[in-house]
Amino acid sequence: MEEKQAGITALITAYARAYHATHETPYIFNDFMVDQFYTDEERTTFNQQLASLLKLVAPELEAQHPDQQTALSLVMQLHLAPITLSRSRFCEDCLEEAVREGVSQYVILGAGFDTFAFRQPDLENRLQIFEVDHPITQALKRQRVALAGWQFPMNLHLVPINFSNENLEEALIRSPYDLTKNTFFSWLGVTYYLSYEDIENNLRLITKIAPKGSVIVFDYLEKEAFLPEKVNPRVQLMQSIAYQVGEPMKVGFEPDELAEYLRRLGLDLVEDMNPAAIEERYFSNRNDRYHAFPQIHFAQAAIL
Repeated sequence: MEEKQAGITALITAYARAYHATHETPYIFNDFMVDQFYTDEERTTFNQQLASLLKLVAPELEAQHPDQQTALSLVMQLHLAPITLSRSRFCEDCLEEAVREGVSQYVILGAGFDTFAFRQPDLENRLQIFEVDHPITQALKRQRVALAGWQFPMNLHLVPINFSNENLEEALIRSPYDLTKNTFFSWLGVTYYLSYEDIENNLRLITKIAPKGSVIVFDYLEKEAFLPEKVNPRVQLMQSIAYQVGEPMKVGFEPDELAEYLRRLGLDLVEDMNPAAIEERYFSNRNDRYHAFPQIHFAQAAIL
């Protein structure tokens, strides 16, 4: 995927969080600051463009000719927002527990337009935060922070990485990252797009650069999602859109084999939330169309 496209994808993902925080209750995940990254003109453009996706997301509903506001809400709830909201909530819930247990560093892999450091000023003296992403995406992030009129907190470090010629260790060495301190890694929305070899290399690297007890949270697709006869239609649409924008999804995992797979890489599977568990924890008792995505899991593992 082109890096320009990566920046656009980050903007759209963040916009889903902004829409939820400003239009919907109860909150699944309350990113109450990210809406400040957008101008009124951009909100108008995003609303129009995203509402037009209803013909892909739910053509039977689009045929009823809903107004733009209703179409946008349907696209958000049926397709764009459920994964990013619930996995962000899962990640930050796990992080909160890890900080209570002594974790003092937070590495966000593929940070995009994350706002955690700005939303949690009380952690400035307790948690060093490292946002790892491509320099182009980070330049866009700096522009958005300036647009919002924010100041970068002292504990936030932007770590640029050119994925074509360096790895995570090389990038972090240039930053204040401490190899000896317990660290929490978030790796969200990434594993789908990598090869098994790349996933293993990255997980092994994390076990190398962080001490025992450090934690990683990631999401993944079930292996069945790549079988035409077993893929869920919602997931199939997600895969189709990803392919069309030049970011094809490549691999999935067998949930029953994940614990052993991670153990071979030096990790202990602490939690693996399947769609039913995600539905129960984050989407139950709602009066809208939000539901967990089928065949998508959220996992937490600790370094052995």
